[in-house]
Amino acid sequence: MEGKEEDVKLGANKFPERQPIGTSAQDRDYKEPPPAPLFEPGELSSWSFYRAGIAEFIATFLFLYISVLTVMGVVRSPTKCGTVGIQGIAWAFGGMIFALVYCTAGISGGHINPAVTFGLLLARKLSLTRALFYMVMQCLGAICGAGVVKGFQGDARFTTQGGGANVVAHGYTKGSGLGAEIVGTFVLVYTVFSATDAKRSARDSHVPLLAPLPIGFAVFLVHLATIPITGTGINPARSLGAAIIYNKDHAWDDHWIFWVGPFIGAALAAVYHVIVIRAIPFKSRS
Repeated sequence: MEGKEEDVKLGANKFPERQPIGTSAQDRDYKEPPPAPLFEPGELSSWSFYRAGIAEFIATFLFLYISVLTVMGVVRSPTKCGTVGIQGIAWAFGGMIFALVYCTAGISGGHINPAVTFGLLLARKLSLTRALFYMVMQCLGAICGAGVVKGFQGDARFTTQGGGANVVAHGYTKGSGLGAEIVGTFVLVYTVFSATDAKRSARDSHVPLLAPLPIGFAVFLVHLATIPITGTGINPARSLGAAIIYNKDHAWDDHWIFWVGPFIGAALAAVYHVIVIRAIPFKSRS
């Protein structure tokens, strides 16, 4: 019993009551975590590896189910005033990302997006083995989610309402659509890096931060801006799932934009975070 009381006292007094803030916090000891290995065969024999993949599958399934069903409801109504409208669609996407990242962050990291996984891979936050597994599970979850929506809506209604598929809107060029996807994904992945930065958490521990909140809000804002242009992809799994279930030529004509754009945006965000924000390549190794 005495030993337990001593442990409690040590825990209570482990950190000073007053925490350094602002630039004074820069001096706090912080060790940069080592980069994830490119290949980690040991993961393949770990249950946590497959548990994380299942979590990504379920999260992306739920994400497509709620978001595409919301889109279907807006498209179905003859007057947008009788529906949640574009703002509601944006809230559905952003709100689901907030909820799902909150639920799965402790299991898989809560990526729910191959572009996010790709950006974190480039920053060496996870292995190539895990990244590829996540992407496959995300795409499968997206296909199943969109498939369930089609099952509820029926073939004819689902097809006439566009299936929630991402296409470049009339009046915009493919270049405009590609640019919107690049910038939109950059905003999202940059927010992910900033909200999950371990050094920031150590430096600003006096400031409570719920990482899923800024991530979900970034998704909401990007949708508000780019729904009129591309329907807002910024998530290749979301675009793939809807395109496969909808399966019309005009959706496949633009589909490459919703892979190339997000991957370029994610790569730019990773480079910007690592080189400019964190300046990791330029730090002293001593």
